[in-house]
Amino acid sequence: MRTLIVSDIHSNIVALNAVFESAEEYDPVERVICLGDTMGYGPAPMECLEALWERHAVSIQGNHDAAAAGTMSTEHFNVYAAAAAEWTTAQLSGEATEYLAGLPDQLIDESFLLVHGSPKDPLWDYVFTYDHVIEAWARTERSDILVGHTHLQFSSEAGLGIERPGPDGLNIPLGDRRTLTNPGSVGQPRDGDPRAAYAIYDDESRMVKLYRAWYDISATQRAMADAGLPEPLISRLSLGK
Repeated sequence: MRTLIVSDIHSNIVALNAVFESAEEYDPVERVICLGDTMGYGPAPMECLEALWERHAVSIQGNHDAAAAGTMSTEHFNVYAAAAAEWTTAQLSGEATEYLAGLPDQLIDESFLLVHGSPKDPLWDYVFTYDHVIEAWARTERSDILVGHTHLQFSSEAGLGIERPGPDGLNIPLGDRRTLTNPGSVGQPRDGDPRAAYAIYDDESRMVKLYRAWYDISATQRAMADAGLPEPLISRLSLGK
C-alpha cells in the first residue's frame, strides 16, 4: 500500500493538487497522512480541508490549525502570520472550525509516530539538527517518527545524521535503524526550492521516499493578492524561503 505523506499545506490548494497528481502519476495512493498546518498563510483554507476530507486523510493538528480554530493565541506569531491566521478564521465553516479544534496533536499510526513539531512539544518544537532528532527519539519508544513544522525536507537515520534529498529525491529504508523524516512543506517550502514537497511510504518495501512537484506558483500568488493577504507571504513563494 502506498501512503502519501504531506505537511504544512498552508491553504495552498494549487500546490496540494499538484502533489496529488504527482504522487499518483505511476501508481495509485491508497492512504493520505497530513502532519498538520493545513491552515495559514495561503488563500484556500476550505478547499484544502475539503480535499483532505475527500481522501479520508489521517490528520494531526499544527499550530496554525489551532490558531485558525481559535484554540491558540497568535501572540507568538509574526505580524504576517497573525494577519493570515485572522483572515483564515473568517473563511472557515463551523464544521471546519470544530474539526480543526478536535484534531490530536500527535498520533501513533501503524508504522509511525505522527507529530507536527516533535514529541517534546507537538505544536511548537522545531527539529532542525541531529541533536534535535536524538532528543525526539528519546521522548518516544516508536522507532520511526514523521514531523513537519520546519518546512524543510529531510530524513535522519540513527548514527547517520541528517540527510537532505538530491535532485532525484531520497530513499529512506525502515527497519534497521530508527528514523525521523520530514516530508517538507506542500504550500510554503523554506529550503530554497519552491516546488511543493511530499513523501510516499510503501509498506511492502518498507521504504519512504521524498519527492518534489512543480506547481503554478503565480496562480497561488494571484489568489493571495486578491484576498488581501500580506505581500511578504506572497513573494516568498517564488523563492522557496
